[in-house]
Amino acid sequence: MGFSTTAPSISKAYEAEFVSETSTSQRSRVAVLIPCYNEEITIGQQVRDFRCLLPRADIYVYDNNSTDETALRARAAGAIVRSSRLQGKGNTVRLMFADVDADVYVLVDGDGTYDPAAAPLLIHALIHDNLDMVSAARDARDDGDAYRAGHAFGNRMLTGLVRLAFGRRFQDILSGYRVFSRRFVKSFPAASVGFEIETELTVHVLQMRLPSAEYSAFYRSRPEGSQSKLNTIRDGVRILRMIGLLLREERPMQVFGYLAAALFGSGLLLSAPIIATYMRISLVPRLPTLVVAVGMMMTALLSLACGLILDSVARLRLEQRRLSYLAASRNSGPAAL
Repeated sequence: MGFSTTAPSISKAYEAEFVSETSTSQRSRVAVLIPCYNEEITIGQQVRDFRCLLPRADIYVYDNNSTDETALRARAAGAIVRSSRLQGKGNTVRLMFADVDADVYVLVDGDGTYDPAAAPLLIHALIHDNLDMVSAARDARDDGDAYRAGHAFGNRMLTGLVRLAFGRRFQDILSGYRVFSRRFVKSFPAASVGFEIETELTVHVLQMRLPSAEYSAFYRSRPEGSQSKLNTIRDGVRILRMIGLLLREERPMQVFGYLAAALFGSGLLLSAPIIATYMRISLVPRLPTLVVAVGMMMTALLSLACGLILDSVARLRLEQRRLSYLAASRNSGPAAL
């Protein structure tokens, strides 16, 4: 599917052809996955909203060691409640993807900031265009308090880094509201522990070149009494580290190639005056500098060799993921995507 660099409004993109209960969506098993940690204020209403909008869906709430009544209120609202003992959103999402069997998966945070009304349209986009992921870019224009200044800046910076390194298909890489196909979920090699999971999901789509789309959806501030679990600095550093790790793992030639070029260029600049002097008077005036320059150029060659080797490993790993993706496609039922 062609992708515009500006995330279109869901309603504008699909209101002309969307029907809430198409024959395809009726045959598809939909699972709503809600990872939760201390969300007793919002989770009940969140479950009820999704139950109203997606009456055929199974709604799963995975309680990540909450110390409040999150599990109790989710169960009372009609959700299937399970426990995730390893702390962290990434750990919980990995468990959800492994445990739950469905054709379409809706992943959403339980904090009440995302608009449940967008879910049927996101699902329709996924099925209608045969996509593997549809992401909801957060639109907080109608709620100026939804984004804290630090979060807004960090999101722009981190999204810019991913767009620069892996491609410009997404405007909001940290969105916690996404819809997936079965073949994506069952072949996704999740490794994240915490809030880095969104970055990993996005990079996986970009690196595998999977069919995907992004549409803007309303994003609102948390209700009074509900507090964000995201720490701007701590989790920002973790996400930045994840981007670096993914860049090294997925694009090693790019990383080590640039490093080799920088080292070789620096070594050449240091050695050029010394070589010119030697050619003129047959003497080496600054032997230590020459040794450093030669060492930098040798390190550059080693870096280039590492990049070539790791690039071959990365290509093999990518091919294995593609085989897993194709296997998941073959194993999907007739109603699956």
